[in-house]
Amino acid sequence: MYTEPIYHITGSAQWELAKEKGYYEADSIAKEGFIHCSTAQQVAGVLERYYADTSGLIKLTINPKKLIHPLKFELASSVNEYFPHIYGTLNLSAVENIEFI
Repeated sequence: MYTEPIYHITGSAQWELAKEKGYYEADSIAKEGFIHCSTAQQVAGVLERYYADTSGLIKLTINPKKLIHPLKFELASSVNEYFPHIYGTLNLSAVENIEFI
């Protein structure tokens, strides 16, 4: 089991909705079946590639030991790196920190 924190980037509106629902659900669950996450070393590249011109972002720090759904590392062939994916909704109890970025 992977024990280092993982990270997810989302918008403030999506985070507010998650707090109302009691869990976080990214749009990618419906499209791909999982929530995209990153390791600490991958966050900067993800921000640069996908969020360069986006404001109002939040970085969630997630404790993988507290996830209630499976975590799998899978290859992103576009950058030839393995990224953590959560296969299901994110239980808020696994979120240990939020940082506005």
